[in-house]
Amino acid sequence: MKYQFFALTDQGRVRNNNEDSVTFDEPHRVAVLADGMGGYNAGEVASGMATVFMQSELVRWLAAGAQNADAEQIGRAIDICARKANQSIMQAAVSNPQYAGMGTTLVVGVFKDAQLILGHVGDSRCYRYRANHLVQLTKDHSMLQEQVDAGLLTAEQAVAAPGKNLLTRALGAEEDVKTDVGTYEVEVEDIYLMCSDGLTDMLQDQDIEGILNTGAPLESLAAELIKTANANGGRDNIAVLLVKAQVSAVSGGLMSSWFGRSKN
Repeated sequence: MKYQFFALTDQGRVRNNNEDSVTFDEPHRVAVLADGMGGYNAGEVASGMATVFMQSELVRWLAAGAQNADAEQIGRAIDICARKANQSIMQAAVSNPQYAGMGTTLVVGVFKDAQLILGHVGDSRCYRYRANHLVQLTKDHSMLQEQVDAGLLTAEQAVAAPGKNLLTRALGAEEDVKTDVGTYEVEVEDIYLMCSDGLTDMLQDQDIEGILNTGAPLESLAAELIKTANANGGRDNIAVLLVKAQVSAVSGGLMSSWFGRSKN
């Protein structure tokens, strides 16, 4: 399986700075997105620390010989790295009064062969787009989601309900943090969308699905998602990270060879 990556962030139409951070390492198939929070520029610091730490540590681990690690081992590595990133963010907040109270969401994915090992903390999301249909893979760690889970609100009511940004889990919020980790089978032509709530607060899932349905290149899809979020108000920073699964060149060559032989 071959993977194509593309990421884009935007300040939005209201905020004076950008507290969203995205990064990826295509050779090692690692993707990370974070949405920071905190006074002054502290949110930028927290999200930047999270993405840089997660990407560098996971890539270092994979490059050191963990390419053959299975999904369970990769999931444990994601959780360990997230806990260490959490500790670093908290230590930075203690050492620098201007960073007090800073924190960040986190979405991180490692694509291993035909699997996605996905970890997340907070309300930044990961979606899978397959066969013209969009599915949310992550579940928000938010007060609003807890109300939905408890049956106090329907998913439809939650869209317009207040308190969207009240998180129940984030890096930098407590001494220890639990990362939800899951493994998903990947199919050729799947598109995976990681995004901050600056996108999902401005667009409904069906709007996102409609844009992805156009089949445009990842660069154009990311630009259109951000453009539409801004057109709908752009009340927050917007971060988009897209990953598309494709047949690898080696597999494609073998398939062509096999089909060529079958004709003889």
